[in-house]
Amino acid sequence: MNMKAGFSIPAPLGRLMIAGAISLSAALGTAQAQDGPPKNPVTVDTDGTVNVPAMSVPVTEYLSPEGKAYLTEHLLTMQNPALLKEVEEIGAPGFLKGYMERQAELFPFKKEDTEIGGVHVYEYTPVDGVAERNKDRVLINLHGGGFITCWPGCAELESVPLASLGKFRVVSVDYRQAPEYKFPAASEDVAKVYAELLKTYPAENIGIYGCSAGGMLTGMSVAWFQAHGLPKPGAIGIYCAGSAAPVNGFGGDANYTATAIGEGRFMAPPSGAQSEKPKRSQMPYLSEADPYDPLVAPAESDEVMAQFPPTQIITGTRGFELSSAVYTHSRLVKAGVDADLHVWEGMFHGFFYNPDVPESRDAYDVMINFFDKHLGN
Repeated sequence: MNMKAGFSIPAPLGRLMIAGAISLSAALGTAQAQDGPPKNPVTVDTDGTVNVPAMSVPVTEYLSPEGKAYLTEHLLTMQNPALLKEVEEIGAPGFLKGYMERQAELFPFKKEDTEIGGVHVYEYTPVDGVAERNKDRVLINLHGGGFITCWPGCAELESVPLASLGKFRVVSVDYRQAPEYKFPAASEDVAKVYAELLKTYPAENIGIYGCSAGGMLTGMSVAWFQAHGLPKPGAIGIYCAGSAAPVNGFGGDANYTATAIGEGRFMAPPSGAQSEKPKRSQMPYLSEADPYDPLVAPAESDEVMAQFPPTQIITGTRGFELSSAVYTHSRLVKAGVDADLHVWEGMFHGFFYNPDVPESRDAYDVMINFFDKHLGN
């Protein structure tokens, strides 16, 4: 019984494992027969649709104590409309303000309000200056917010840890968003900033990353660079997102599983909605674009994906982007791209905004080490 993971199992042991599995299945079947039919049976339709009964999902035992408390807090926050309302001063949901204040306490930084290539940006740097090894490197941050909100709140939450802990110069782009603007406005803005930075930095020394819509825009920008003759950056981070077609939410199994247990709400498309390919994205920014255009969804093109730089993907088992992230990673690997996938057990969409949990600190380390390894190589 040969395995493809680089090792093999002796035939006698393989037969024993198979026999054990059959015995376990038979034992379960016998138990059900003795006890009668299960109270909440899982049924499978002829088209492969699985009907799962209502169930309770506890907090996973693999999280740190702080992580368990954080997940619980997040789920309860998602049930409180008052905390989800946008606060004008940060341009983001109110519950994010506390994370911003906490990051500012933990990670001292300097912020400059300026323009690059005619596009409004914030530049974040550590108070004690950029590290010597990073003098010729720069990171571009593309903030989250569904292409409709979260400037500057999400920009700060994503930029400050890498600037302060990694000792990088981080340029966060105030790209154009819906409802005033539609695709490809944001890609154009990122390209303007990137083209201007190329006058100072070699392409291989520039990293680009973002979370949620910013993670999507990171992949979209690389595709845009290809189409407009700009060199690929040294490395990118697609965080809290993927590069698959953004239809029916982020798509895949996560619509039905991770979303419910990560956000405390049900966002899956109605029954039968996936029988035909949707013609438009539900996101206002993409409402007039073809969601299967590689400039929108790079994972739709093997040729585009093959030209991606080293790519890091970060998600969580409760992130509603999980399926898109996993699928994007598989497409990159198939295309021969150096791609890393990191999935945090029990964590949800944008989990690393909170700097007080070990899982977030681990994520910061993973990001910083990735860019330190690849930029300039």
